[in-house]
Amino acid sequence: MISIISEPKNDVYRRLVDLAFDLCDEFILVVHKKYYSDLNDNAKFLLEKLNDYLIEMKEQSEWAGTKLLGHTAYIYHYHTSPEAREIVKKVSNSLYSWMYPDLPEDLSFYKNGKPWLVNTAHEEQSFIFSEDKSEIDKIMNIKGLKIRL
Repeated sequence: MISIISEPKNDVYRRLVDLAFDLCDEFILVVHKKYYSDLNDNAKFLLEKLNDYLIEMKEQSEWAGTKLLGHTAYIYHYHTSPEAREIVKKVSNSLYSWMYPDLPEDLSFYKNGKPWLVNTAHEEQSFIFSEDKSEIDKIMNIKGLKIRL
């Protein structure tokens, strides 16, 4: 497991997102059920804009990095398409800005059904799960990305 020890912002964020889109086949966004009706227009517009890439939306109390007690959230699963990549890079300049009410929460990536980049934005914690040497080299070569192996 690789810990991201400083928030990826601006170019570092964009390079990390590019790598995640290159390596992964799915990404998720989270909207807590109790906050769904209070999302701001920006977050609603984003969900609408990503609708063409939606695989499924599930109501769950648990996903990579998070376990809720007593309530649920809507987990949106998306294909990692080139168009979705550009949308994700345009709407935010940092990994931890993926928070209610401005955006859906916890942008995270999955590879072959397994968590690859797990982001818990409100706790400012992110982890990458990879044992592939070439992937780890690519991660380590993202200029400005501060990590701990």
